[in-house]
Order: sequence, then C-alpha cells, then structure tokens
Amino acid sequence: MSTTQSERLRGLLEPLIAARDLDLEEIEVTPAGKRRVLRIVVDSDEGVQLDECAALSREVSESLDDSDVMGGAPYTLEVTSPGADRPLTELRHYRRAVGRLIKAQLHEGGELVARIIAVDDTGLDLEVPGVKGRKPTARRVSFDEIAKARVELEFNRKADKADKHDEKTDENKEEA
Repeated sequence: MSTTQSERLRGLLEPLIAARDLDLEEIEVTPAGKRRVLRIVVDSDEGVQLDECAALSREVSESLDDSDVMGGAPYTLEVTSPGADRPLTELRHYRRAVGRLIKAQLHEGGELVARIIAVDDTGLDLEVPGVKGRKPTARRVSFDEIAKARVELEFNRKADKADKHDEKTDENKEEA
C-alpha cells in the first residue's frame, strides 16, 4: 500500500506536535525554484509563541533528517501559526474565536458580519452589530448554514464599559 508524501509527513509530525499540546492545522509542500518549502502550521487554544515555533522547528528538522519523508531534494522548513484572519474550518477554530468578529458566507447566499458570543457542537450564538445607531441583535447560526467563515481584523474595537472602568482604576493606582 503506497502512501502520499503528505500522509507520511502527517504520520511523522503529528506525534511531535501533539506532544507539545499543539494542533497540526496544515502541512504544505510547495516548489520554490530548485528547492521546496515545507510549511507546517500549528495552533493551540492559548495561541503559539515564537519560541515554541522555534523549538518545534528544531525538533521537526531533526526528525526529518532522520527519515526519508522529504526525499533527497533540498527544502526549507517553516513552522508557523495561522494568520489572524485564517479561515474557520473546525469546531476548535470557532471556539478559539469567541469574542471575535467574523465574516461568514452563508450557503443560502448573503454575508453575515457578527461577533461570536458562544459556540456549541451544532452552531454559533452571534451578536450582529446594529446599523446606524441601532442596538446589536442576537442570532443563532448552525454550522450547516455556513459556507465559509473567517475572523475579521478589528483595529478600532471599542472596549466594553467594564474594560474602560478597569483601565481607569489601573491608571489611578499608577498615579498613587
């Protein structure tokens, strides 16, 4: 039985990555001139720090050197975390995005921009921002209704009143 390079890579890398309490999100091998680039994307509920990517990269590199999974051709190894606007494709992605604004394309057509309030096994509880001064509204969307979704980057998110109160309290403590 023959296995693909991707399957062999996954078999080699998943145990290393799982041992660090990380999720293997993606493995991608792409040509880059005379070389190839092996990009490994990892994530966790707490996010992934640069030092962790570096340590994992050293461990993966050693395992790859000890195997023949990449063959004899030269390659460059990249170990990274997903981008901030990554697609949401797994239940764990949605759980990690609670509190974040998302843009979802719906199967019925149309687009929905809303903040994730809660996630369960069947769908999302969302807060749809109000338009032109109107209050936000609650909406339930099942995963079956979503064709694709991704986190929306927010540069000017207004802090909640509780957050503002905490900031003022912290400022007063610093002044004392």
